Formats: sequence, C-alpha cells, structure tokens
Amino acid sequence: MAKQARAVQTWRSIVDAAASVFDDYGYERAAISEILRRAKVTKGALYFHFASKEAIAQAIMDEQTSTVEFEQEGSPLQSLVDGGQQFAFALRHNAMARAGTRLSIEGVFLGGPHPWGDWIDATARMLELGQERGEVFPQIDPMVSAKIIVASFTGIQLVSEADTGRADLREQVAEMWRHILPSIAHPGVIAHIKPEGRVDLAAQAREKAEREEQEARIAAKAKDAGSLPGEAGPRGGGAGRGTRAGQGADEADEEPAGAGAGVAAGGAV
Repeated sequence: MAKQARAVQTWRSIVDAAASVFDDYGYERAAISEILRRAKVTKGALYFHFASKEAIAQAIMDEQTSTVEFEQEGSPLQSLVDGGQQFAFALRHNAMARAGTRLSIEGVFLGGPHPWGDWIDATARMLELGQERGEVFPQIDPMVSAKIIVASFTGIQLVSEADTGRADLREQVAEMWRHILPSIAHPGVIAHIKPEGRVDLAAQAREKAEREEQEARIAAKAKDAGSLPGEAGPRGGGAGRGTRAGQGADEADEEPAGAGAGVAAGGAV
C-alpha cells in the first residue's frame, strides 16, 4: 500500500508540474526536462507513468474536464451557467484548467479525439435535461447550441485574457449568457437565472483561505505550547531515539530528481 500511495503521489506530481509548464510554454516548447525539474522526479519515474509528452498532455486534458461538475438537481440552465462560471474561476486560479485550455486551442491532438468534445457533450446533456424540465425551447437542437456555447466561451476567455488577464472573465461570461439565454430558454425561466452564477467563487475562496490561515495559527500556537524548553520524551528519552537502521528503506522506489538523471530546462503542453 505504501508503494501504491507513492506511485499515486508521483503521478500527481508529474501531472501538476506538467500543467504549470504547459501553461507557461505551450506544447511545442514544453521540455520533459523542465517537467522533471518542477516535479522533482527522475526520468525513469516519469516514463514509468507516461510513455510520452503527448500522454502527459492527454492526462491534463482529462483532468481539466474534472474541474467542473454540473448539478443535476434544480434548474439545468442555472447549473450550466454555474458550471461555466466555475470554469472561468478555474482559468484564473488553476494551472490545470489553463494548460488544458491552451492545449485545446493549440490543436495538439489533431489525430485524436476532438479536444472540445467532452465540454460539448456535457453542455448538450444539460440542455437536453433543460428541455425535459421545460426550461429550454423544444425546437432547440442541444448539440448545435452546445457547440455555440462552448465556442463563445472559448473566444470570450481569450479576449478577456488579452484585455485584463482574465480579471473581468466572470462578468464577460455573464454577458455571454445574457445574449444566449433569450435564444434557447423561455422568458419566464430567464428571469430566475443568475448569469454571474449563484455563488461568488472568489469570495468563497477568500473565506476558505482566511479560515485555513486561522486554523494554521491555532495549530502553531498549540504546537508551541506543547514544546516548552527542557521538555523531554518519556523517562528522559530524547526525540528520534527510536529510529532504527533500515527504517524508510522502502522509499527509494522513485528517487527524487537530482539523484541520478540530470535535469535541464523545458516546457509543457
């Protein structure tokens, strides 16, 4: 189990590092050596998990879609709006979302699956659900509308990135919905939809950060209170007395980068 946990952690480290590299450099300029440097793993560990740079990029594309979850209860259209705002927020604060989007825009997988396929399919399903619940006009083709919505969002986030570094993306996405909703939804439904999303994710994130900071301060005070000068372990035994030779020898499974392979600069996507 310990080896399996380390393998999962190594995989996670590689994908997270690659996302930051792809976000910075794009696919073509991304170097495996830079991914290794940021992930702090050896080349052998990386190629144990991924056969190529393209395989890492595909993992990031798969991860990107998991940043949004559409609620199935309540209003399907509001859930669709909320999901779009959730992804807009992720584009500002999550390298995985940015890297996946950049990979899609660069058209990395010309010979593979359509890079926008998952988003279009998920959007079409929510529109179909909206039709079932009487929110979306019955004459609307969910797949056609889904493609328009995904394409509109993609273009808007690119313009927002160029104009403000995506600082105004939430409002720009809200404007997108104000233009699209009248063409797909009943007027009575639109009156109850919040184009900015039901939750202010930025405020929510600030509250979470403040809460975690407060908890960290409390934990630090508790730790200091329990570590008074001159305090010793049971019967005077000092800390670290129980360390045995060979303990932790199982941790050399995937050695950190720098313990063998030389690491150079590189990129991602």
